[in-house]
Parts: sequence; C-alpha cells; structure tokens
Amino acid sequence: MQKLVLLISCTWLLFCMPISGQVNKDSISLVSEIYRNQLRLGKLLGHLEQQYNKKQNTSEKAQNSANKDSIAADKSSDNPGSRKLARKAKNIANDARKDSRSARIESENLDKLHSDIQYLKNKIENNQAKLNKINDGNANNHSYR
Repeated sequence: MQKLVLLISCTWLLFCMPISGQVNKDSISLVSEIYRNQLRLGKLLGHLEQQYNKKQNTSEKAQNSANKDSIAADKSSDNPGSRKLARKAKNIANDARKDSRSARIESENLDKLHSDIQYLKNKIENNQAKLNKINDGNANNHSYR
C-alpha cells in the first residue's frame, strides 16, 4: 500500500512539474517584456517634453514667418514696379513655406510620439493582465495540490 501511495505521489509530482515549469517560463517572458516596454516608455516620456518644445518653437517660427510674409506682400503690392521688393517678398514667402513645413513635421512627430506612448501603455496593461491571469491560475493550481 505504501508503495502504491509513493508511486501515485511521484507520478503526480512528475505530471505537475512540466506544467508549472511552462507557466514559470510564460510568466518570466511576460515580466521581461513588461520590463522592456516600461524602459521604452520611460525613454519616450523623456523625449515628450523635448519634442513638445520643438513643436512650440517651430510653430512660433512659422507664425513669425507668415507675419513677415504678409508685411512683405503688402509692401510689394504698394509698389508693384519694384523688383527689389518683389524678390524680397518671394524670398520671405519661401522662408515662410519652409517654416510651415517644419512646423507640420514637428507636429506629426509629436502626434506619433503620443501614439507610441499610448501603444506601449496598452501593451503593458495587456501583458500585466496576462501575468495576473497566470499568477491567479498558479494560485488556484497550488491550492488544489
């Protein structure tokens, strides 16, 4: 009888060991992925203020260039025969166009950064939920043993 109990307990132990080992591998991989994503998130959050400042600066520069372009266009229209004023207005208009393009690009970069941050936050939350499920499953498995 003792041999039978010993054999059953050893079989039960051998049967349960690979299952718990797999769960541990899954939980370890999830923990490492959560950690990597949190590091990436920290880096992105560190770049957020810098990117916001870049966007603000380029937007202000674009607005100033647009104002200068408007003034130069008014001066050129006041004196339509002046080639010098026309050339100056054309150069200022080109600068305003470049500055507005830069402002749009910086705005797009900031939007992309926000979406990347949100994606990583969602991914971390999903992995955390998976890890909690695994841990809850382990707690339930251990309570039945």
